[in-house]
Amino acid sequence: MRSPLIRSFSQLDSLDPDRPVVTLFSGGLDSSYLLLRLRRMGIREVHAVSVDIGEDESSTYKRQVAEALGATIHILHRRAEFAEAYVAPAIAAQAVYLGIHPVSSTLSRPLIAHSAVELARALGAQALLHTANRSQNTLRRLNGALTLLGYEGMFGSPYDLAPVTRDDKLAELRDAGIDLLAGRIVSGDSNLWCREFESGILDDPELHEVPEEMYTWSRPTALPGDTDTLTVTFEQGLPVALDGEPLPLTGLIDRLNRRVGAYGLGRYSGLEHLDHGEKVLEIREMPAAWLLLSGYRHIESACLDAELIREKRHLEQVWTREALEGRWFGELRLAAQVFIDACAARTTGSVTWRLRSGGADTRSITVGAPLYLRDREAWEERAISAESAPFTPATAPVLAAV
Repeated sequence: MRSPLIRSFSQLDSLDPDRPVVTLFSGGLDSSYLLLRLRRMGIREVHAVSVDIGEDESSTYKRQVAEALGATIHILHRRAEFAEAYVAPAIAAQAVYLGIHPVSSTLSRPLIAHSAVELARALGAQALLHTANRSQNTLRRLNGALTLLGYEGMFGSPYDLAPVTRDDKLAELRDAGIDLLAGRIVSGDSNLWCREFESGILDDPELHEVPEEMYTWSRPTALPGDTDTLTVTFEQGLPVALDGEPLPLTGLIDRLNRRVGAYGLGRYSGLEHLDHGEKVLEIREMPAAWLLLSGYRHIESACLDAELIREKRHLEQVWTREALEGRWFGELRLAAQVFIDACAARTTGSVTWRLRSGGADTRSITVGAPLYLRDREAWEERAISAESAPFTPATAPVLAAV
């Protein structure tokens, strides 16, 4: 029988104070407050795990907070794995939520869950806790991943059925000597692929405005009239070079976030549904994603048959839905991945872009085995000639004079 799913703080009373507990730790208010509650309960061995995939919060800051609350901090460096095993498949899958915005936390949660399960098993932990609440899609993504990974201990979020007000969390942490995050006006989530904002002043879709200073990558720095020309190369569906310079995907994304973002490109806003259908507003900045997803589609269109692309577009949304709903490790997402990988194996080429303020234009789409035409008139002559050949009377041979 599986251990019960943790959904409230009262369930934590069943924990054995002498056995390890692992918590996911972002350095934010919710995860810091959970450490405080576990310390007050007398849990002697609390391990706070932070998976480094390029988030805003510094490792030094997180280490200070966790240690102040009596937890052992584990900083797990997973940037390269995140880029190669999660972002790269999302590029090939054109993982965009209902055509509105590229997915982000959808990709990070399964990696975070997998990393935490490995640590929890190595420590013999009795429970693996996170801090998502029911107005966050992270709740079903982490719980879904932990279920599919078959984690043996108790897991879940005590905030699911037992929310604690922001003011109460701040006050209790302040009383414990931890004074943090009081000035934050939104909830943020970040990684090397995306910076995302929600809640707080962004709660109401009918009236919201993002302070410009919250944007980092997409804050325009290019002068009026400035342009930038860049070329991205893909090999078998993977972005591998920028302006002819081979780069790991982490480095390529980082450079594109800054070069593309300098022109104010890559901002998204949109509604995303919760588990029961209600929708919440989310704001993102993803300059590299903006360019890479568009560039990939151009190369794909040059390499693949139109009917194959139509079928792939359907499976892209299947892939995205399964990942978004917390079934990254599920059979349907993995099956869709096989089809997408087969298409990616034939997607090789380069796209040259000209960036300008507020937009970008392609200047060259080049592939080795193209389906596109470069000379329409010549093609028409060849096609007509080939089609007419069976109906053209053969010319009678001319006899030589005797």
